Amino acid sequence: MEFKHKSVLLEETIDNLNIKPDGIYVDGTIGGAGHALKVCERLSDKGRLIGFDQDADAIHAAGERLCDYADRVTVIRSNYCHMREELEVRGITQVDGILLDLGVSSFQLDSPDRGFTYRVDAPLDMRMDQRQERTAADIVNQYSEKDLYWIIREYGEDRFAQNIAKHICLARQEAPIETTGELIEIIKHAIPAKIRATGGHPAKRTFQAIRIELNQELDVLKDSLDGMIELLNDGGRLCVITFHSLEDRIVKTAFKRNEDPCICPPEFPVCVCGRKSKGKMLTRKPIIPTREEIEANKRSKSSKLRVFERRM
Repeated sequence: MEFKHKSVLLEETIDNLNIKPDGIYVDGTIGGAGHALKVCERLSDKGRLIGFDQDADAIHAAGERLCDYADRVTVIRSNYCHMREELEVRGITQVDGILLDLGVSSFQLDSPDRGFTYRVDAPLDMRMDQRQERTAADIVNQYSEKDLYWIIREYGEDRFAQNIAKHICLARQEAPIETTGELIEIIKHAIPAKIRATGGHPAKRTFQAIRIELNQELDVLKDSLDGMIELLNDGGRLCVITFHSLEDRIVKTAFKRNEDPCICPPEFPVCVCGRKSKGKMLTRKPIIPTREEIEANKRSKSSKLRVFERRM
């Protein structure tokens, strides 16, 4: 299956990276290289792009798509949380811009055997890095009812989390839950018929929750943003595209903290903590897709772009 992924907020992201032709840029989630290709088109032969992805199919697709720029591109199969050490190995300590396009790719959603989607019956996988041993099936069949409830409530923001967790635990007593189709039927029985008839797909929130837990998506994001800002040269920018409120909240909080890191009590007349600002959040309100983009690509509807500029 060909790796297809339509990049969202493409022009807005590239414009906000403020690319210098001779600069060094990092795409932490290179995927099908849609954003990366646009970056390369603006680089001179002295510029450089380093791309990261966990997915072997994405690495292969990115290599093919960027073959015309092979002299200035390095693609690394790794989670972006290892960005600093991977760059240091290659003699890079500072960069001019970093891009993150978070979430699951269209290719992953559309590949039945990956188990990300609730639209087809497939093995319960959901691994972004297929070298990882644990799968979604392990979470569904091994987590306690309490832990299942917590991740579905926190990561899926599903008001029926308690009942869904209960139904999963009851079902797996009869036999292991091994496919997305089996899990979907269990979730359907845990949600009132009236809600199923009026809301979106009943399994959407639970699938999101399990995927986030399996791939540790939010923890990785929280732990990486401050370090990425530290990697930026003066005037360098970090652009992050999110697809749900949990991700967006983490990005917004990190950007605010780096802009104003002071921890002094508000009644203090002057700052005494000594913490210095690392830059400025350029997007007080996130950039969202136009109506035309949403009509052309429905998966862009929930996307938001936030931008931080390093200032020393």
